[in-house]
Amino acid sequence: MAKPPVCKLMDFGKFKYEAALKERESRRNQTHTVIKEMKLRPKIDPHDYETKKGHVERFLNAGDKVKITIMFRGREQSRPELGLRLLAKLAEDVEELGFVEATPKQDGRNMLMVLAPHKRKSDVVRKAKAERSEIDEAERDTA
Repeated sequence: MAKPPVCKLMDFGKFKYEAALKERESRRNQTHTVIKEMKLRPKIDPHDYETKKGHVERFLNAGDKVKITIMFRGREQSRPELGLRLLAKLAEDVEELGFVEATPKQDGRNMLMVLAPHKRKSDVVRKAKAERSEIDEAERDTA
């Protein structure tokens, strides 16, 4: 808003090129949130529970959110406390990796809960890239 008004002459092609570079750079630093889903039943076997818990831990370590769904069938629908107990146990077991983002709630025949990781996905991806580059450098040094 200078007085008298000042005009800046510029190369429009160069301006568009630099704007495209900035946009590409900002896109490179973005990470899109992925929600993985794990489905359980209230009467799950201990070994099956451990397997599912391992998958949830792997997802949280990768920086993804996890939606846990407990499916009730038949008479199981009259015992929602079994589902709540199972979700509370799972949340307690993966406490060091993530936290409960959405508390358990009944949704028709299903009960849902969302777990989110303590670490952001971008931090996990950056750390993995750094480790990969260190390994590559070590392999080049030995070769």
